[in-house]
Amino acid sequence: MSRRAAIVNAESETGVVAAMGQDGEGIVREGKTAFVAGALPGEIIRFRRVRRHRQYDEARLEQIVSPAASRVAPRCAHFEICGGCALQHLDNTAQLHHKQQQLAESLERLAQLRPERWLEPIASGAWNYRRRARLGVKYVARKGRVLVGFRERATNLVASLERCEVLAPPIDGLIAPLAALIQQLSIRERLPQIEVSVGENTSALVLRVLQAPSEQDCSLLREFETQHGIRFFLQSGGLDTVRVLNGEPPSLFYTLPAADLELEFGPTDFIQINAGANRALVAAAAELLQLDAESRVLDLYCGLGNFSLALARRAHSVVGIEGDAALIARARANALRNGIGNAQFFQGDLSATDLSGAAWLQQHHTHVLLDPPRAGAREMLARIVQLAPQRVLYVSCHPGTLARDLGILVHEHGFALLAAGVVDMFAHTAHVESLALLRPRS
Repeated sequence: MSRRAAIVNAESETGVVAAMGQDGEGIVREGKTAFVAGALPGEIIRFRRVRRHRQYDEARLEQIVSPAASRVAPRCAHFEICGGCALQHLDNTAQLHHKQQQLAESLERLAQLRPERWLEPIASGAWNYRRRARLGVKYVARKGRVLVGFRERATNLVASLERCEVLAPPIDGLIAPLAALIQQLSIRERLPQIEVSVGENTSALVLRVLQAPSEQDCSLLREFETQHGIRFFLQSGGLDTVRVLNGEPPSLFYTLPAADLELEFGPTDFIQINAGANRALVAAAAELLQLDAESRVLDLYCGLGNFSLALARRAHSVVGIEGDAALIARARANALRNGIGNAQFFQGDLSATDLSGAAWLQQHHTHVLLDPPRAGAREMLARIVQLAPQRVLYVSCHPGTLARDLGILVHEHGFALLAAGVVDMFAHTAHVESLALLRPRS
């Protein structure tokens, strides 16, 4: 039997939703466990099993017999189809509570850890916040139309959208106009993706093109730029092929007002997706680390200087390490742009097993901040311990790898987990962003 076999002619069942899964589905545990998209904990529902796995079934929600008090009407008209959001039917306060529960469960189950205190969730606006996105594009020949949007739930199909309630303006209202524009292009069947970056001065849209646009195509694109105040880039291959469509590339930037910073970024650079949540997170990092004029900070996985440069306003010095050479160049340029002379940036592969020759590891660092990718920072933990920092702040995009790494620092290296909490970086999704504060035990 297939491990993911379709279930034919299943009977409708009634059950109580006991919990919520990592992807936002309701979990019914009566009989064989069923994961039901759209159901919330505490609800009585009718559902029908549609796909069988070894340990559980996927099910379709048929009726909400008794709704949860935290259930709200989704703002987006496309919520039932679009895979961009999973939790719009759950009150935002309840979303944060659920994510903090997930973090707590990961820490306890995977690392047998509880923080000495829980931080208040770091939150910002829950709508029109998303300033980075990758949108799919698909010309559907049988319908004679172009679709632009996120993927449908549980499929690789592009959802048919008119607008998006979580994308930052002006992109939120440009879904349908972009589809209409691409419909007119000669390369409409050779344009599979748009990468979006929204700055505070302008927005960049990188069109992935598998065929060079015609002059007529370029004319239509330039007209759209002028009409909507955005800038197009074309990408024919890897990141080194990204080129502005028209004129000089714009200088995209975002600000961190509390640190008096203006940070420039490129249309494909990594930046934190939620501007408001990022501002609050950077401010919280400075407070939690308890920096003063003698503090010497090591910022691992520093990117373009998002944390580094703000911390440099408070500390004696900051050293930032990042594997991407282009981001290191951007960080150095941002330091110069903001008149910051006490921050240094070095390229370094932080997943390497041998960093013994790295000069920055020989320096004295009193504080460490790290914001690694989903894989975590396992390779760096022993080196962090060797530095004997006063405080370590770990910013994470994956509760599982965070719990693993914290378990190593606490149980094997004698650190104390002072505090932990979640960040509302991806409102209405099941993604959990979090942070944890540690110090060596005295």
